[in-house]
Amino acid sequence: MSAWFKRKEKGIQTATEEKKDTPKGLWYKSPTGKIVESEVLAKNFYVSPEDDYHVRIGSKEYFEILFDDNKFKELDEKLSSKDPLKFEDTKKYVDRLKAAEKKTGLHDAVRTAIGKSNGSDIVIACMDFSFIGGSMGSVVGEKIARAIDFAIKKKVPFMMISKSGGARMMEAALSLMQLAKTSVKLAQLAEAGLPYISLCTDPTTGGTTASYAMLGDINISEPGALIGFAGPRIVKDTTGKDLPEGFQSAEFLKEHGFLDFITHRRDLKQKINLYLDLIQNNPVRKHKPMSA
Repeated sequence: MSAWFKRKEKGIQTATEEKKDTPKGLWYKSPTGKIVESEVLAKNFYVSPEDDYHVRIGSKEYFEILFDDNKFKELDEKLSSKDPLKFEDTKKYVDRLKAAEKKTGLHDAVRTAIGKSNGSDIVIACMDFSFIGGSMGSVVGEKIARAIDFAIKKKVPFMMISKSGGARMMEAALSLMQLAKTSVKLAQLAEAGLPYISLCTDPTTGGTTASYAMLGDINISEPGALIGFAGPRIVKDTTGKDLPEGFQSAEFLKEHGFLDFITHRRDLKQKINLYLDLIQNNPVRKHKPMSA
């Protein structure tokens, strides 16, 4: 059957049913309206080149950036959440877990791994916001605790990359217990004389902020990240007052002493390794900036 619409003089003669949509994922539009090819974005550490907007990424991308040649050994990979409270709201918690695992390919909202960064061993725990909003449940707390134990055993530094909406309400008090659990483990890491780097990314909120995210030997962030306990809207509704400009942004927190420094994602690997060399009194290594 021939196409009903043909304009041969213009070189257009494709039947409507034969036309193909542009595949999804080829382009990314930043909040400021800048458009960039996804391939270019990935090569630029998932930062929009025109406006420097740091796109939210997960453990897969952070491990690629921080571990040498993207080589690492994942810890407690199969650990997954249960439903001890038989929680149900608009959907059963067990169904939410299954849906999140199917959608993301993850077993929970944090991955932990050991590998080399700039030639030296480091244990990194990285949260994934795509798994139920990066919420902190029992498995998240347990995997972080085990990762810290592993760092102590191997006598290597520990780094936490936070990205979370806070405690996981479906686990109630069991979730809140992870605040104390992870804090105790970090105290043990300090007693062992091992450094702890906390990287707060967008967003870092709730119980995550109230525990391990703010307990680093250095607390650092990426530009523009939202960091706080309750979100700006909740704070404004509760206090009934207008909030300062940039309230709870990384820049606001640095100005008020909650962060040590803010780093562009391309410089992240270089800066954390420079800090680790200084704090551990290691021989000076070459710290070349990461090129886009």
